[in-house]
Amino acid sequence: MAVQEISHIGKIVDIAPDFITVEIVAESACATCHASGLCGTLDASRRAISVPATLGDWQIGQEVQVLLKRSMGFKAVWLAYAIPLVVLLAVLLGLNHAGMGELASGLIAIGAVGVYYLVLWLFRDKLRNEYSFYIKEK
Repeated sequence: MAVQEISHIGKIVDIAPDFITVEIVAESACATCHASGLCGTLDASRRAISVPATLGDWQIGQEVQVLLKRSMGFKAVWLAYAIPLVVLLAVLLGLNHAGMGELASGLIAIGAVGVYYLVLWLFRDKLRNEYSFYIKEK
């Protein structure tokens, strides 16, 4: 059976009436390697995630699981990586095929990806509402 949720362990750092802020450590594959201390490529960053407050006896410092539906994770990958790649390639190849120079085609293609990310940024509040994290006790 496939896992239906993406889960990270985190620690509660703030509790407000509407939101609970949980700090998670996002680790790269190198961070979990047994030889990471020898090669010095340790890559881990701390991220704070605001989770809608749910019923429960939550306390600052408590370790919890932060969960997100796996389908939302796949949607995020599409929005952040796959669609911009398609936009970049479509504009680049389309302009090259139309006879435009390589430099101009490349710059316009990069600009088109920039416009795509601007549109995503403009709709950030709508997207934020779609990606709802929730927590449960560890």
